[in-house]
Amino acid sequence: MAAQGRGWMLLLLCLSFVWETVSWETASNDTEPVPVVIWHGMGDSCCNPLSMGFIKKLVEKEITGIYVLSLEIGNSIAEDMENSFFMNVNDQVELVCNILSKDKNLQNGYNAMGFSQGGQFLRAVAQRCPSPAMLKLITFGGQHQGVYGLPRCPGETSQICNLIRKMLNVGAYSSPIQDHLVQAEYWHDPLNEDLYREKSIFLADINQERGINESYKVNLMKLKKLVMVKFLNDTMVDPVDSEWFGFYKVGQAKDTYSLQESALYQEDRLGLKTMDKAGKLQFLTVNGDHLQFSEEWFVTNIIPYLK
Repeated sequence: MAAQGRGWMLLLLCLSFVWETVSWETASNDTEPVPVVIWHGMGDSCCNPLSMGFIKKLVEKEITGIYVLSLEIGNSIAEDMENSFFMNVNDQVELVCNILSKDKNLQNGYNAMGFSQGGQFLRAVAQRCPSPAMLKLITFGGQHQGVYGLPRCPGETSQICNLIRKMLNVGAYSSPIQDHLVQAEYWHDPLNEDLYREKSIFLADINQERGINESYKVNLMKLKKLVMVKFLNDTMVDPVDSEWFGFYKVGQAKDTYSLQESALYQEDRLGLKTMDKAGKLQFLTVNGDHLQFSEEWFVTNIIPYLK
């Protein structure tokens, strides 16, 4: 009997040890930082040490042990940069969805940061590809209602920017340009809204301009936070109100409306009104030009959303 009692005691001790080990591992996993996915803007690349490379290292410095994926669209830095001008946006979004679905580090969810056009591209990911789950989305100067003008672009004296302007002027809504010029795919002409709705192959779709895709709305509303950063002295995005889902009023290109005044909001086509009422929308400002912010501002205003 004494031997049998000692056997039970040993079994209980083993079970206790296993339980404590499992509990500790579970607690450790629960405290691991949420991974972050970054998508760069026009003319940039995943790993530029002065832009996305810097942001990646900054996040890693501020949040110990965090996994940060800076998206590379292509097989090289040069291809990544070129694709930011000339690869069909819908194809880019599909490519990114595949990358995220195969990344084992993201399967429990991730936060996302989109810079300039990367902002609306990541919103498309949230709307179209709910698995793995995007938890929070932060957009920096994202053109959520598109642009009507290209005042300048990286390296504006270069041939590539001049070519883009010529192509947009020739016909932003012609099929060849829509299919192959990224900036045309979020070109929004307030003087011809009907043509925009009919021909825009990307922005008009994700903004529910041609009908309501309920999955887009349901998926976007799953976000815990949608944080939109507007650059008050932005000389690239026209109009700057697009960074908060505002845009030019129909029929002219001077006066603008706000998100709350838009049909998108009032009819709750994307669930933004519901999200706003629930405190899920956050509107931040920076007194600077496009994507111009200090390290201190980023650490103070953005890092808390990633923790």
